[in-house]
Amino acid sequence: MAKKNRRKQENLPEGMSRRQAKLAARAAEREALQKDPRPFEGLAAEAELVALQEFVPSATAQVTVKDTPVQLVTVLPGAVAAMVREGGERLVALQVAAHSQNPGRDLAYALNWVLSAKEGEQLQSTAADGQQPALKDIFPADAALDVTSYDDFSWWFPEDAQIPPQIQQAMAAANDAVIPSVEVKADAPGAVWWVNPGGGKAHIRWVRTEDNENQMLSALARIAARGELNLGEGTKFAGAFRTHGVVVPVWDLDPAVEPESYADALVALNKAIEAEYANDAQLSADERKQLDNIKSRQVTI
Repeated sequence: MAKKNRRKQENLPEGMSRRQAKLAARAAEREALQKDPRPFEGLAAEAELVALQEFVPSATAQVTVKDTPVQLVTVLPGAVAAMVREGGERLVALQVAAHSQNPGRDLAYALNWVLSAKEGEQLQSTAADGQQPALKDIFPADAALDVTSYDDFSWWFPEDAQIPPQIQQAMAAANDAVIPSVEVKADAPGAVWWVNPGGGKAHIRWVRTEDNENQMLSALARIAARGELNLGEGTKFAGAFRTHGVVVPVWDLDPAVEPESYADALVALNKAIEAEYANDAQLSADERKQLDNIKSRQVTI
């Protein structure tokens, strides 16, 4: 009798046997574990989203989602996924404590949640549950993000807010960990960020969104073979890393030089990159050597 009662209490999808339900659940689990190769593809804000999620420490950018203003941010207090402040301001974080392997689906889930959340509510995890819309159906494809970066996390709370002591301690620790980061505005595609982690070198990280990674690396190799893969005197190409399906070239810099001073060099280098990206000729021996060198130092994050 007990077995019959358990069978009656099972919540099986209509028309499915127990075995079919288990197979469907396993298939859903496998799909959830699959990593999107390029989660922000097709969005005008792809490069900025990659930068905000992967290496910018403290920044905000507003986007309008279904006629509702939402603040996209790097990190929220407690590394929560999203929250609604008193007054109705809606915030969604890209760097969170609990998440899945699918950043695009996670962002769609958090955005969908925050649209209907009430003041004071927080979302702890962005792990998508399969019920959220696709990111392309909720995030405006043509939205360009105007990012504001900060040296600390003072923007977490209004100026007159009463912050509990334990939160003050957490914010102080977070402030101490902030790496100075500035977006370099240049007439060039992608997202360019100057960062200074200390140790005598600053860096420029340039998030590129070309479709073909091999073509991009070959373009860099051709320019390197000519000795021109730099951003001016005192700069050195350090390598490239890949993340979220895009390539991010990196240069070592003198930290005393102002970030904005690299704008013209970035424009000039971009012209060379675009020309070589379109070059389908075979690489020379020297160019192949440069390509091998770039690939040997490339990492994926």
